Amino acid sequence: MSTARTSARQLGVAVRAVGVLTLALGLVYPLAVTGVGQVVANHQANGSEITVNGQTVGSVLIGQSFTDENGAALPQWFQSRPSAAGDGYDGGASSGSNLGPTNPDLAAAIDERLTAAAELEGVDPEQVPADALTASSSGLDPHISPEYARLQVDRVAAERELDPVDVRALVESAVEGRRGGVLGEPTVNVLQLNIALLELDT
Repeated sequence: MSTARTSARQLGVAVRAVGVLTLALGLVYPLAVTGVGQVVANHQANGSEITVNGQTVGSVLIGQSFTDENGAALPQWFQSRPSAAGDGYDGGASSGSNLGPTNPDLAAAIDERLTAAAELEGVDPEQVPADALTASSSGLDPHISPEYARLQVDRVAAERELDPVDVRALVESAVEGRRGGVLGEPTVNVLQLNIALLELDT
């Protein structure tokens, strides 16, 4: 009998512990962290969204494609790097291509992108930087290299009938340096650059 009572007591303690922990860790803690996030870092907590004229056009943290419904590059915009996340920059399917460097499918994709980028920019294929040809490991990288942004200046300026000098200056002003001056490489956020391009074009 004592063994049965002990087991029942232990079961009761376990059930109460699960209930308390579920309440504390499944409800109170998430609500507290969400509340602190909204107060301390509201912009970041809400996805680092970018708005133009009161409308959300994207996020600082997630890239997007500037293409038509058929996937062809819209020449009046600076282009992002390729994406292997779903149909491209799908936040619910973050992933690289997972293809090894000797995979023939990856080699074929790079060759296709190289040809398309060189034709779009009107340059020799050797001038096309690597980030125009390969996707990031997340498939969501919103940045390109300054070299890739500079390569696109003449095409964007011509499409928008802008002075290439002004567009080039816009690119240089959009270059983000290494974090702390040490970590990573200089980058350009494509969405922010295209928003600044709109302001230059008006």
